[in-house]
Amino acid sequence: HNLFEGRIPRSLINCSKLEFLGLGNYQISDTFPSWLGTLPKLNVLILRSNIFYGVIEEPRTGCGFSKLRIIDLSNNRFSGNLPSKSFLCWNAMKIVNARRMMTYNKIPDILAGIILSNNRFVGAIPASIANLKGLQVLNLQYNNLQGLIPSSLGNLTNLESLDLSNKKFAGRIPQQLVELTFLEFFNVSDNYLTGPIPQGKQFATFDNTSFDGNSGLCGKPLSKGCESGETPTNEDHTEGSSESLFSGASDRKIILTGYAGGLVAGLVLGFNFSTGIIGWILEKLGTQQKATRRRGSRK
Repeated sequence: HNLFEGRIPRSLINCSKLEFLGLGNYQISDTFPSWLGTLPKLNVLILRSNIFYGVIEEPRTGCGFSKLRIIDLSNNRFSGNLPSKSFLCWNAMKIVNARRMMTYNKIPDILAGIILSNNRFVGAIPASIANLKGLQVLNLQYNNLQGLIPSSLGNLTNLESLDLSNKKFAGRIPQQLVELTFLEFFNVSDNYLTGPIPQGKQFATFDNTSFDGNSGLCGKPLSKGCESGETPTNEDHTEGSSESLFSGASDRKIILTGYAGGLVAGLVLGFNFSTGIIGWILEKLGTQQKATRRRGSRK
């Protein structure tokens, strides 16, 4: 295996046809390559498990990464606040794909994910992230984020995996999250959350491991009941839409390649769609925990 070290080659700025850049699991020591945001076709940026460091600077003029649909910066040393203005620039993640039942040849056509786990980010989750309505995976675990879980996350109606574990979030779990009917995996364990756990719909499919380490939480699936006046709001229990990304898919190989000036940067994966797209994302893009699959209605 080649062991890349040092900085990302600045010559990549000339690769105008580059769609996929995977530089995970090396020894690259650099700041966030915001200059890559000028590449007009870049869909996927994987920088996980390196030695990237520092604050992700907000764009001063214009916007970058407008075609980006998957970004994985997990297992690095990024610090500072989450880049709220950058989220506003990621236009491709704002598009809700209405063709979920169809099969595709390219991952970026159907997936949108932000994986920022295992870094040193601080502050609150910015409201701007709620504009990324096409987002399907959001993993912010193992950072130093704090504050309330924004109720605006309920606007991310395409979301299938949400991991906010091992941080310093306080307050209640927003009732609005019950409306995330595609949600397959949910983890808010090891925070400082309090009050009743929302009930109904997808929340009826999550077990206590999703909520462990929050001594102030009460209500199902935990054994701790809520006191009078803290009774969880009950919603009519309906299963999530059958148009999950797991539906109607077939087995196929995927090749993503970006090229310019003889440079090829891509990924060849043996990808089995029948095992679930979210399972692939969680394995390849940084979530360390196994996704909880949708189960049948509880009695």
